[in-house]
Amino acid sequence: GTEVTINPDDPLHTLGHLICEDLCLLQKRGERHALTGAVLCFPAGWTLAEKIDRPLDTLHGPVAAYDDNIARRVQRLLDGVRIGHPIWRANLLPYADPALYQPRREADKSRPHAPVEPYERSERQVLWRLPKTGAVVFVIHTSVTQACQAPQSPL
Repeated sequence: GTEVTINPDDPLHTLGHLICEDLCLLQKRGERHALTGAVLCFPAGWTLAEKIDRPLDTLHGPVAAYDDNIARRVQRLLDGVRIGHPIWRANLLPYADPALYQPRREADKSRPHAPVEPYERSERQVLWRLPKTGAVVFVIHTSVTQACQAPQSPL
């Protein structure tokens, strides 16, 4: 029952009211892509204020597994997104907290991992090249479910 006014001068704001996914706008600056705009409702361990206008390799700095090799592969993937041919991927990570909204500043300590996390956070991600600007829209649909537990052995 809600009406959304389409505002061509503020497309991210309009889209943020029409869909329930996070939207990140990635634009090429020199040899690498940077986060230049976003509608972020469901952050998982980051804040938009700290990440906006940063290249992806520095944006992922706190992520230990995001090394130079992965940064090069991600950049190659972004460079390869073609107009009309979106790319999708998904991930699944264990979480202690089922909240969708979990921002964290880079200076904050990482959450400790329990031996068994009771929830699984999944992100379905789509990379879509915009035809006029060549920017890439990174769409993230987040869901959280209770983790499946392996059955206990009767022995």
